[in-house]
Amino acid sequence: MQAEQEPAAGPAMDPMEADDESGPPGVVRATLLASQSLVRAIGSGRRRGAEAPQYQRVELRYVDLKSGRQLQITEFDERQSHTRNVPVGSAAEAVDALLATPYGNWHVETTDETLRLRYTKKGKALLHRQSDTREQWTDHDRVKQRVLDPAAPFLVELGISDHHGRVKPSRQSKYKQIEEFCKLLAPALEEALAAGRIASGRPLHVVDLGCGNAYLTLAAYHLLSAAGHDVRMTGIDHNPAARKRNTQRVTALGWQGHLRFVDATIADAELDVRPDVVLALHACDTATDDALARAVGWQAPLVLAAPCCHHDIQKQLKNVEPPAPYALMTRYGIVRERLADMLTDSLRAAVLRQVGYRVEVVQFVDSEHTPRNLLLRAARTGATAGPEVQAEYEALTGAWQVTPRLATLVNELDREAVS
Repeated sequence: MQAEQEPAAGPAMDPMEADDESGPPGVVRATLLASQSLVRAIGSGRRRGAEAPQYQRVELRYVDLKSGRQLQITEFDERQSHTRNVPVGSAAEAVDALLATPYGNWHVETTDETLRLRYTKKGKALLHRQSDTREQWTDHDRVKQRVLDPAAPFLVELGISDHHGRVKPSRQSKYKQIEEFCKLLAPALEEALAAGRIASGRPLHVVDLGCGNAYLTLAAYHLLSAAGHDVRMTGIDHNPAARKRNTQRVTALGWQGHLRFVDATIADAELDVRPDVVLALHACDTATDDALARAVGWQAPLVLAAPCCHHDIQKQLKNVEPPAPYALMTRYGIVRERLADMLTDSLRAAVLRQVGYRVEVVQFVDSEHTPRNLLLRAARTGATAGPEVQAEYEALTGAWQVTPRLATLVNELDREAVS
């Protein structure tokens, strides 16, 4: 496997291949067992050709308990986390089991370096190492860290936090929405970088489609910049008042050199550089389809979209004969509405899978904060979808006699490419 298949990140990076027992998996194993220097490790994604791991992501770090230092393992499924602590003396067995789990990527941080292990399509393990300096924290009783510090200046500027750095009671739900969105953005980006889908060693281009009041735009810029990325952020919106207000906020924060707002609809948005990451938070109805179609057209490596209302397929269901025996599911308005929600997002995921994306549909925040709490997280692998993906899609659309807006938009992209 040649090194250029893993984008270089500067002279500090040292690519290795798994040729013997001291290869990448062995190096990562030793690092995970280094209880005095491991800061954090994340396993995510899945290896090509392997079954998906039981948990979507696993995080490791060492903690000090009354019984001594232990390896804390936190595994995440779609809804919650599961944490267990393993004594240092028994950590090797737990680490070996995790490394045998077919995660496609490992991101490991120590007190003096960062390691990124990824498995190629042919199953080769590649390791990149970069010098870094950070502190190890092992206090088990620390107050839970938040991804977004409530005292961050951008939250004060947005009116989410007060001038004492506390989230206002009336803005708790909004704060929680954007924080939970960012919790999913950060590991997804790390996975895309580790897998080589997003090149390192250059600016990271991010676009927020239908950015509105720019809560997510500013949060994502703050989060990714704080993580050390050289971010170029663009917010797309057609509301002149919101755009003016957002620009004033960015200027007040001193971010105007790297964050701008463009006057355009989502469907008509044009960028100077193809984005690495496309975001869309609660774009209404088919505006989410517009956002996903723009991402497909740009061949964006990473897409995170939280849909809002789903009127289009709701309307279509009113005019069709439901397949037997599901007539009861369209008889009552509220049930038909929820059915349309599920159909819409399931079909969006199916369309994205057909054009080379690996898709997850997850709940990103509790329903108490917003009823629109599903997130489509799509990573462009470029892999050709098998015939079963198309068959499942055609069976579902045929049975319910619906035409997803996203499918129409993607077909238009195909026709434009041919012409």
